Amino acid sequence: MKCNQQVMGIQPSKSVATLPRIMAMQKADPSIINMTVGEPDFDTAKPICDEVYRQLQAGYNHYTDARGIEELRMAVAEKLNRENKIPCNKDQILITPGAKYAVYLAMQALINPGDEVMWLTPGWVSYPSIAQLCGGVPVAVHLKYDEKYRITYEALEAAASDRTKMLVINYPNNPTGRILSKDDIDAITRFLRNHPDVYLLSDEIYEKIIYHNNEVFSFASMPEFFDRTITVNGFSKCAAMTGWRVGYLACCDEIFDICLKIFQHTISCTSGFIQKGAVVALQHPEETERIRRHYEGRMKVMVEGINEIPGVELMEPDGAFYGWVKFDSKKSSNELCEEILMKAKIGGIPGEAYGEEEKCCIRFSFASRKEIQQMLINLRKFVEEGNL
Repeated sequence: MKCNQQVMGIQPSKSVATLPRIMAMQKADPSIINMTVGEPDFDTAKPICDEVYRQLQAGYNHYTDARGIEELRMAVAEKLNRENKIPCNKDQILITPGAKYAVYLAMQALINPGDEVMWLTPGWVSYPSIAQLCGGVPVAVHLKYDEKYRITYEALEAAASDRTKMLVINYPNNPTGRILSKDDIDAITRFLRNHPDVYLLSDEIYEKIIYHNNEVFSFASMPEFFDRTITVNGFSKCAAMTGWRVGYLACCDEIFDICLKIFQHTISCTSGFIQKGAVVALQHPEETERIRRHYEGRMKVMVEGINEIPGVELMEPDGAFYGWVKFDSKKSSNELCEEILMKAKIGGIPGEAYGEEEKCCIRFSFASRKEIQQMLINLRKFVEEGNL
């Protein structure tokens, strides 16, 4: 069968593809601990569910404006202006079925065949694949563990070429939990000024999950970069709405029009009744804060427990809900991850999936509370038995 060769050459998402395997294994052995996916174990807040039920009962289940319902676009624009200092309006907001599709739209709108898309590693597994789907060439900017994955102007320049079209950033970061420091911001700012034709895609899906009283920064808040920045966000992580599939992007009018054209020919619209629920989610920041506090407590348990195990280190995250764990092992992260699954019964995602080349790292999600303590017990036993 002669299928699309461009698509056939792309590897499946390691994190998504691992989940069904773990779930199948759990059916035979319920003691297996799944820490692979960023799946909050909280139920979506009752006011959100009640609103969606009310809308369905009222028959609000037909096509909506492709851009998204005006009520939600206005609420998102107001949120971005107030919290992120991004000077956008409702007509520069596109509501999408999940933030992942917003990333795809942004790349499809801007990338021409052969254009290079720079992404920072370790970074989310789908960025390079989406770039390839859009005809682009992903170029990894390898940040260093020993430098706490800080961004430098030199690293960005070393990866750039005359074909560079886009730089993708994701902070708080999946998988490391890093946030942008002042030096990081300065490095990116200098790079963008030196490359006026490069666009910035800023994935801010974890912005509400931050620790230690840290603050997030949005590049679109800088007037000189507003027209070159596409901001992506959504409700999956902050409001425990992963399965609802509702996200958004914000950008200047010119990019918006292209994204909307693609959207009209592929999705048509995001479910209206779900958008009504997203409006309510924005009206209940106290629920988001309640969830964040729980994650912070889990993070502290993970950090303390992991760092007590010899030969294992967890760099304390500034945000998100992932433990980026480094092992003093000569094995590859793929090999070690498989051994930990089979011997310690803990499912994680190997660092190689995120572009980590120097260290043996594995990402473990602490989005679900009940598995953390048993995971720490199993992992300590695994290490003490000499498996590293």
